[in-house]
Amino acid sequence: MAEEASIRPARPGDEAAIHGLIRELAQYEKLLHEVVADAADLRKTLFGKKPAAESLVAELGGTIVAFALYFHTYSTFEGRRGLYLEDLYVKTEHRGRGIGSALLRQLAQLALQRNCARFEWAALDWNDPAIRVYRGIGAKSMAGWSTFRLDGKALRAFARAEPSQ
Repeated sequence: MAEEASIRPARPGDEAAIHGLIRELAQYEKLLHEVVADAADLRKTLFGKKPAAESLVAELGGTIVAFALYFHTYSTFEGRRGLYLEDLYVKTEHRGRGIGSALLRQLAQLALQRNCARFEWAALDWNDPAIRVYRGIGAKSMAGWSTFRLDGKALRAFARAEPSQ
């Protein structure tokens, strides 16, 4: 029988393993060139004085093989917080064992414990394996919504622009 992964909150000292998984995720998504964060950045933002996000990790035999990084959002319509999953990644050789679903379930339980109105995330439209898992657990895509982003040069240019009259 295959060993079951243990899931726990990330703690200081896990940042190098999480960073390695982030790089693997970025490579899978063909976005490795966009990764600028390093393990020191993760240490500050996950375990610093005012953490920007939290993470769960899944271990097999004491080795971190998966992570889920998340943070809180806020719904003005609900008047309550939400939980937003930024990234979830399971090492290729450990997929198909239910580790990703176990991480999602633990986050759903956490959202309920924290009285969150919703648990949300985004998926690349070409990532059929992930989308099948998400639909299989009862998640639905948000038809009629598009994700928008300002970053890099466009963010800086817009922030410096004078308001139009």
